[in-house]
Amino acid sequence: MMRSAALALLTRDARLLWRRRGDTLQPALFALLVVVLFALALGAEGKVLARVAAPTLWLAVLLAGLLALDTLFRGDAEDGSLEQWMLAPVPLAWLVLVRTFMHWASTALPLLIATPLLGELLHLPRAELPTLMASLALGTPLLSLIGAVVAALTVGMRRSGILVALLALPLYVPVLVFGAGAVALAGQGLDAAAPLLYLGAGLVLALVLAPLAAAAAIRISLS
Repeated sequence: MMRSAALALLTRDARLLWRRRGDTLQPALFALLVVVLFALALGAEGKVLARVAAPTLWLAVLLAGLLALDTLFRGDAEDGSLEQWMLAPVPLAWLVLVRTFMHWASTALPLLIATPLLGELLHLPRAELPTLMASLALGTPLLSLIGAVVAALTVGMRRSGILVALLALPLYVPVLVFGAGAVALAGQGLDAAAPLLYLGAGLVLALVLAPLAAAAAIRISLS
């Protein structure tokens, strides 16, 4: 039952994303714009760009996910789908987890794939690329899970885009610090395992708790 419900929701979301291809590409294009603007603002000096490459990429990915965060559940709330989720014979937290995965796959995954190319644009040292990829692979799902809780809390409000950003950004800061910090340690030739382990532990904890918290927030928002 849970598997069929997840497949049905993924298929529906994929069709909606295909129909709204322009809106779906906006987070990726926004991240690309952030990277290009940083590169232009700092000039063509490779050493300067290399020092800020990893933080810039992390910030671009974070802001791209934040851009699409308000739409995570809003469309379903407006067309009545969230009420159907609550009446479904599967746990609401499971449907929230599936939707969060789709949000991550449509916003962060394309940027994760494009990270090597964007890193070349910013003269990212190639020795730092594996650590950057690992930190993004652990950190971006964590950002999506945290964002799902915030989006669920504000789903009953109109025009909550600014409020979502204000609530989510303080929670995103530790993930950004550990993600960019791991790359900084790797660039200094030090062991970057500790911040990566912190990100992994946070991801495991969020996988368990965030869907439950988001499901409870949806019930409260729609009650």
